Amino acid sequence: MDHKNKSDKNQHQEHHHHEEPSPDQHADHNTSKEHHKQHANHSGHEQMFRKRFWWSLLLSIPVLIFSPMIQQLLNFTAPDFPGSVWIPFVFSLVIFGYGGIPFLKMAMPEIQNRKPGMMTLISLAISVAFVYSLFAQLTNLGEGFFWELVTLIDIMLLGHWLEMRSVRQASGALNELAKLIPDSADRIREDGATETVSATDLRQDDLVLVRPGASIPADGVVTEGESQVNESMITGESKPVDKSPEAKVIAGTINGEGSLRVRVTATGDETALAGIMRLVEQAQQSKSPTQLLADKAAGWLFYIALAVAALTAVAWAIAIGFNVELLKRVVTVLVIACPHALGLAVPLVVAITTSMGANNGILIRDRLALEAARNIDIVVFDKTGTLTEGKFGVVNQYTLSDWNEEDALALAAAIESDSEHLIARAIVNKAQERGLKLPETKDFSAIKGRGVKALFDGKAMYVGGPRLLEMLDLTLSDELETFTLTAGEKSQTVVYLASDEHLIAAFAVADVIRPQSKQAVEKLHEMGMQVAMLTGDSQAVAESVAKELGIDRVFAEVLPEHKDQKVIELQEAGNQVALVGDGVNDAPALTRADVGIAIGGGTDVAIESAGLILVKSNPLDVVKIISLSRASHRKMIQNLWWAAGYNIVALPLAAGVLAPVGILLSPAVGALFMSLSTIIVAINAQLLRRETLTIALPND
Repeated sequence: MDHKNKSDKNQHQEHHHHEEPSPDQHADHNTSKEHHKQHANHSGHEQMFRKRFWWSLLLSIPVLIFSPMIQQLLNFTAPDFPGSVWIPFVFSLVIFGYGGIPFLKMAMPEIQNRKPGMMTLISLAISVAFVYSLFAQLTNLGEGFFWELVTLIDIMLLGHWLEMRSVRQASGALNELAKLIPDSADRIREDGATETVSATDLRQDDLVLVRPGASIPADGVVTEGESQVNESMITGESKPVDKSPEAKVIAGTINGEGSLRVRVTATGDETALAGIMRLVEQAQQSKSPTQLLADKAAGWLFYIALAVAALTAVAWAIAIGFNVELLKRVVTVLVIACPHALGLAVPLVVAITTSMGANNGILIRDRLALEAARNIDIVVFDKTGTLTEGKFGVVNQYTLSDWNEEDALALAAAIESDSEHLIARAIVNKAQERGLKLPETKDFSAIKGRGVKALFDGKAMYVGGPRLLEMLDLTLSDELETFTLTAGEKSQTVVYLASDEHLIAAFAVADVIRPQSKQAVEKLHEMGMQVAMLTGDSQAVAESVAKELGIDRVFAEVLPEHKDQKVIELQEAGNQVALVGDGVNDAPALTRADVGIAIGGGTDVAIESAGLILVKSNPLDVVKIISLSRASHRKMIQNLWWAAGYNIVALPLAAGVLAPVGILLSPAVGALFMSLSTIIVAINAQLLRRETLTIALPND
């Protein structure tokens, strides 16, 4: 969430409840150079594939023009001039060296790990095609597979470019965490004067001055001053926390309107924020990479291709002896075993799914997260900012019998209308929602630490908390006492509207539950999933929200460093866990979960730690994610079957099983089948766009 410094010092800033302050822009620290490097590497690979695809495609044109098969198919004749017969060979050599070498390099880890996948299969096909074509060109024995070779390389480069473009690495989380720490701090010298020093120069037991609206530069203990500190990005607590002498403060949290003097207890790697950063890093590293279905299929196909090639060699050697025709049959099998369709089966679906997600308010940062979403059986929601809006609203009101409820609310809003404080804005917003006309008040003034005062019809009126009642020497009636106690049990803040003589009304203010949250829980239950809630708030607040929404399990009063532990516990119990969160304190758990889903209105770090982002901050979109995941997976399976189906037919024909009856698949015809399979896969992937994420979504 964005914070802005408040520069005006109007008297209404001295209020009974403090507005949510905002820090200056925090400069980036060098905490996450490695993650910058990873992000740069990913971006570099994407650009590399894009560049090599376009250049290879351009260089493929002469190969296609001068290929006899293409000329025969399209019924044209290429210009004939001295050396023209070498054009397919020369350009194929360049394309192989420029566009094919990256696949050979990427195949090395698969070969070293003895886990052949797509890279191994691609490398096998293009290498065999190239070596055989080179042999055919130099010996004039047989025909080279030049146009098959270059189009195969082009399609594979396109597939990998599309694949990489559709996902960005979740590498920015640590950068966003580091931004919470300010660059500088005001250190208090022994003579009482302050000096501005780098936050990294602070040492234990240093005394620092934290000005209103500033970020706290290090963990410490307050020695002097009173204020409220916004700790929501660290602890998940939605309300600013009161701080007075002896209270602990956390580096990176935002001070309110009072000045604090803080004795430093921890700096750098020892701070709570640094601990969260370590958890994020560990969680990212602990996530094992899952192989794509296409990689698995390619691995199986690699062994099948080798087996079929070996059987082909043996069978043809027995039938006709060892000659060029045998070699041609074996090469044809190995080349045809790598269909273009298999290289596009998954990337095309991924690219279309990414587009569909964006059109439905879902940003896909990690394709593996979307693939995993179809298997989720428990969805864990963070409370503050996710199920709730992360801002205060009036959730209940009690008005004494001689006042109308709307008149009391309108008067309280009129008195508070000059203030931008959290609770003041909640009252004003409630009056605006009801379309109330605010009465005229004047002579607004703040009563430090107690509330505010204004004149209405020449009479003093007040809005404030319990300390205001002490000042006015007013006592609560039994009904108001019950109202206040009930609100307190739910950790709701109560403010009162009063005159000098008597109380008029009481307002319970709390974090507002999003209107879509209850529907989201119901829809997930209909899909057979459990729903849990994870929060740093009190058990009473959590139970109250869970009861209202029908949530199955509650994890309350969970410290930041324990949030990811709760996810691990659920996973160890055999659950596939999706976590929906928005705060810095959610970052380790978002990364640890099988699927991390960030609310788009949340802090940047949560978004950087999640695989999926809900742009509209609508919990109902979690249901869309699961529907999209299932539709996407279904298309991937269909495409892989189309690609595999091509091999089921083409490999036996290429091997020559029907040669005795005069049917023999030539490399050129095999290439045509290959192209047809590719077209079918591309069309089938496009049909994904016709899928509807079928849930009746209000507010869609």
